[in-house]
Amino acid sequence: MTISVSEMVRLAKIRLEPVAGEEAAQQAKLIVAAVIGAEPAALMVHTWAQVTEEQISMIGDILDQRLSGEPLQYILGEWSFMGLPFYVDERALIPRQDTELLAETAIKLIDEHNKKTCLDLCTGSGCVAVSISKIAKAHVTASDISSEALSLAQENAELNEVDISFIESDLFEQIDGKFDIITCNPPYLTKEDMQNLQKEVSFEPEIALFGGEDGLDIYRRIANEYKPYLNPEGILLLEIGSTQAESVASLFDAKSSVLSDLGGNPRVLVIEP
Repeated sequence: MTISVSEMVRLAKIRLEPVAGEEAAQQAKLIVAAVIGAEPAALMVHTWAQVTEEQISMIGDILDQRLSGEPLQYILGEWSFMGLPFYVDERALIPRQDTELLAETAIKLIDEHNKKTCLDLCTGSGCVAVSISKIAKAHVTASDISSEALSLAQENAELNEVDISFIESDLFEQIDGKFDIITCNPPYLTKEDMQNLQKEVSFEPEIALFGGEDGLDIYRRIANEYKPYLNPEGILLLEIGSTQAESVASLFDAKSSVLSDLGGNPRVLVIEP
């Protein structure tokens, strides 16, 4: 038995609607494209192609995983960030579009102000560090407290053919030297947030999500520790939760400004000592 690509996408969309809602159509296309070996953007070219019985079975297995709540990114094992490919699995957070603002801001500062070195704390999958290294050609050091996350980040550096220095470190503990830019997307969910996680987010590592009772634990540590690691005229860039701009900024005795993401939510805090 075979079925056309267009019909397979339609059926997959119907099955996904209970968990994916408005994203069901896009997720259906991504799943079918991954199984038949086509680029999602070019899927319409394959509309009348036939999906084999084996491929139908594979798509069914993926749909079952997705319906259980598992994130599509983990199921597919690869995701795009800043237009670059990244391996994605349970060792680290899923790269999100909102976080692209953190990478874009660092890249812009490097290009416009001749910044040369960057430290990416809490690097996770390495998506920010790799993007900065690949696009801005800066020398990047990336650290994380999780050895598993660092192993994934190293794989992503190799995938994108960039040379990054990786250090297993609890924030600045094992870091030497000074940097022009420090970036960080730290754990910032509150205790209440953790008790009300969406099913998909519950698959991601807790250590990369939970930021303490009020979500600010890591920001407090960074505020107390970052200055010796920043060059004169250096800049600290922090991803923040959409309601945290004022509370995080108040932790720093330095000039700060806030950048908003595509949804209009405060997303990146810029600290200039």
